[in-house]
Amino acid sequence: MSVSETVELSVIIPVGPRHADALALYADYRRGLAAIGRTYEIIFVLDGPQENFARGLETLRARGEQFVVIGLTRRFGEATAIMAGFARTTGGIVVILPAYHQIKASAIGRLVAAVDNGDVAIGRRWPRAGGVLERFRRAVYHGLLGWVTRVQFNDIACGARALRREVLDEVELYGDQHRFLPYLADRHGFRITEVDVAQSPEDRFTGTYAPQEYLRSLLDIFTVFFLVRFTKKPLRFFGMIGVSTFSLGALWMLVLVIQRQFMDQALADRPAMLLASLLLVLGMQIFALGLLGELIIFTHARQLKDYHVAEIIHYSRPTLVEGEPKSVESTAKR
Repeated sequence: MSVSETVELSVIIPVGPRHADALALYADYRRGLAAIGRTYEIIFVLDGPQENFARGLETLRARGEQFVVIGLTRRFGEATAIMAGFARTTGGIVVILPAYHQIKASAIGRLVAAVDNGDVAIGRRWPRAGGVLERFRRAVYHGLLGWVTRVQFNDIACGARALRREVLDEVELYGDQHRFLPYLADRHGFRITEVDVAQSPEDRFTGTYAPQEYLRSLLDIFTVFFLVRFTKKPLRFFGMIGVSTFSLGALWMLVLVIQRQFMDQALADRPAMLLASLLLVLGMQIFALGLLGELIIFTHARQLKDYHVAEIIHYSRPTLVEGEPKSVESTAKR
């Protein structure tokens, strides 16, 4: 069908450094989407120059295939690529698929079907390939994310997702936040469903992760912890740390003063005095940072929206027309 027509499904495929052969990937996804039986459009977003993939898309174009290609001037990240593709979508349901064979294309229909009874459907590759060490690493990572966010998911690294377009209308993604879309959507009150999908035989990781990858994972956990729980309450986070630091410095300072006054111990040559003073000043600065954050949030409170309206119901009062009572009318808007 023509890509300019309104469709039911809009498929966004962000193409980064890791990608499969364009011809094989397109044919695979095309079969999976055709089996769903709904109209669809496919939007490829090239996150920076991807010469090999672009040549494959040119070959498909020459064969008469219809899709949209969006090329970004440089690499901005997968989250930005997804939002750039979303700006060109027309479908009521948005399907996000990775640019490599991560799940079997036949499982795409399960994701779309799950959105009919919810807002977001995320894939969970099951049964999942990998050795004991890899399974342990995944369990620890998702366990920590579940602990800090109070929401448990099992495979946020799976790039196959389906969602109603209202989700991306309200949840803005940037940086590497595409991984945490389920947590951010849950924060807005959207209904999230995790769907078991068959893992592609080509989705195999046989190498080892570099130490910086684990550091990035820890930073990701801290990021989602702050975004989900303290975005609109920065003083609770910084205030707690600041008060604790200030209290420790004040208590330590009190001990030093008592030692000086009643135990005749000198303070001038004691590093503990400098450390206690540093804790006092640092505690006040951290608390002030949280207070400044609260003032910024208060100033922009009207522009911040972290909730989702499920429905609006209007009830009209009964009225009399020619002596007969009118029935109560109600309309619901989802």
